[in-house]
Amino acid sequence: MAVRKVHSLACGAWVAPGKDARPVFSAVTGRQVALVGGGAADVGAMLEFARTRGGPALRAMTFHDRARMLKALAQHLSEHKRPLYELAHDTGATPADSRIDIDGGIGTLFVIASKGRREMPDGRVFVDGQPEQLSRGGSFMGLHVCTPLQGVAVHINAFNFPVWGMLEKLAPTLLAGVPAIVKPATASCYVTEACVRLIAESGILPEGALQMIAGGTGDLLDRLGGQDVVSFTGSRETALRLRATPNILAGSVRFIAEQDSLNASILGPDVAPGSTEFGLFVSEVRREMTVKAGQKCTAIRRVILPEPHVDAFIADLTAQLERVRVGNPRAEGVDMGALISVAQKADVLEAVRTLSREVEPVFGNPDDFPVVEADREKGAFLPPMLFFCADPDRARRVHDTEAFGPVSTVMGYRDLEHAVELANRGEGSLVASVVTASGRVAREVTLRAGAYHGRLYFNNARSMAEATGHGAPLPHMVHGGPGRAGGGEELGGIRGVLHYMQRTALQGSPDILSAISDSWLPGAGQPAPPAHPFRLRFDALRIGQTLHTESRRIALEDIEHFARFTGDLFYAHMDEDAAAANPFFPGRVAHGYLLLSFAAGLFVDPAPGPVLANTGLDGLRFLKPVVPGDSIRASLTVKRKTRRNDDYGEVRWHVTLKNQDDETVAEYELLTMVAS
Repeated sequence: MAVRKVHSLACGAWVAPGKDARPVFSAVTGRQVALVGGGAADVGAMLEFARTRGGPALRAMTFHDRARMLKALAQHLSEHKRPLYELAHDTGATPADSRIDIDGGIGTLFVIASKGRREMPDGRVFVDGQPEQLSRGGSFMGLHVCTPLQGVAVHINAFNFPVWGMLEKLAPTLLAGVPAIVKPATASCYVTEACVRLIAESGILPEGALQMIAGGTGDLLDRLGGQDVVSFTGSRETALRLRATPNILAGSVRFIAEQDSLNASILGPDVAPGSTEFGLFVSEVRREMTVKAGQKCTAIRRVILPEPHVDAFIADLTAQLERVRVGNPRAEGVDMGALISVAQKADVLEAVRTLSREVEPVFGNPDDFPVVEADREKGAFLPPMLFFCADPDRARRVHDTEAFGPVSTVMGYRDLEHAVELANRGEGSLVASVVTASGRVAREVTLRAGAYHGRLYFNNARSMAEATGHGAPLPHMVHGGPGRAGGGEELGGIRGVLHYMQRTALQGSPDILSAISDSWLPGAGQPAPPAHPFRLRFDALRIGQTLHTESRRIALEDIEHFARFTGDLFYAHMDEDAAAANPFFPGRVAHGYLLLSFAAGLFVDPAPGPVLANTGLDGLRFLKPVVPGDSIRASLTVKRKTRRNDDYGEVRWHVTLKNQDDETVAEYELLTMVAS
């Protein structure tokens, strides 16, 4: 197979490796598979291209436009992913490893695209939270909004996930409206480059939205400013060096880091050997030791369980590890491939030597183990290696040294407090898991350990069939951790998008804030629509248009009929003395749902028209009781419009019910689908 020349994508053109390019070798065979770097990519021009071409093009789109773009990109990659699988073999990845990386990355695009359509407006300003009334009369208000940064996101990625690592950062960045320059790790960048080529060839992204640097970044970090973001995944030492770049500090450049993590897994004190949960715990550890050859930032490094169960656990896990077949990922039946490189293998063995001062080996001899259809000396192979720490309280290295490979250490605890103390001695991790069926145990761990871990994963017999696994970051949930893990945070649905946006506090009149946010705020103007709003199509409706209805009197007969018809005979509606004794009611009162039904009768236009369906009701509040003889009237205001497709969109209406004294008795938001 020919050596692949890995190009950079700069200013819309592919830049070939230069004379100082570095060779990259197969993790499996040791032969050269790629040539990387040394090219003439001009990082200054790349930044300018992103800022003047990619950024404006993305910001001209709405959040929904960008979400649709991400979905189209995910569909395109799904249809053309097979070559990525073939290339990934030389990184040491098995087909199962590549499914996590390639399909997981594509799945992340799909999820972020979906959440963008469902949770963000079809506009360019994202409203963060509810408005704040800053004056007594309501004419001066506050609102927090988020808008895209006008710089560039620099993504510096690790070697272990050349596709997912790129796409999990790229999805929220592009949804925010910010262009990205991707710097993949050299050892696996040939897989990333192939994915970037697929993206570029699709023509889905606007020009300048995505660029890639293969090799060194030169003085890129020295050219960044306050509108830019650096998102880094890698070692603690590298993160510290990059974060300390004088220009990063001087310019207050946002720096998101996801780095070393001594993740722990705890077996709850309620779980005994031989149980379903005990078997689950063993399987989780085995999986995290062997998936990606243990080269996962979320892998289990420390296994913490009750002291009396240590021997049983080691026996069960050893039996499973003995069945793990290490070898060429292309060979049938191989469970674990190679590490990314011979250099990485050496780093892992050095970390093992450090750990060996405090632990004793249980399983896995790096000098003597079988390898399937590969040369152990030429490839970067290691067996799963399990160690036991007899005195985790006095040990230090076991809590501060990460062997980034198929390595885990078992240790016993005396009680739950001791278990959590050991887990927290890692000084911050991406994830800690707990196998327990006890809610009390789960709550105690959360209270004692939550501050030290970015994610807490609980599993037991009830959830195990659908649980995603200790080591699986999901796009819906935040990914990051405090302390040693970097103090950063990625993913988390729309939370991840906001890392690439500026939150701004707005102050002004309700009309001004409504105009900015494309959402009606209480106190803003309420012009009358040209016709009944249910006769207007989606595109004809305007924010703030309001229908004010006639009044309807609530009779005692209405309340009693509603009670008998629905079966809701609650005493507050049917028993005058009991209702009067209630501190909230002056006597018998109308059902809240009766008021909603009468309100609909006041504002609904019954004829067929653009309104297709009522899809929900949010934020319902009953503010004042309605007694027999009171009257109610409704105001129906177009609060927000969200286009769903070319045929229809969602209209969110603000509904206010007032009584004969102009007092608000109820408020809610009505959701309808309206034809375009």
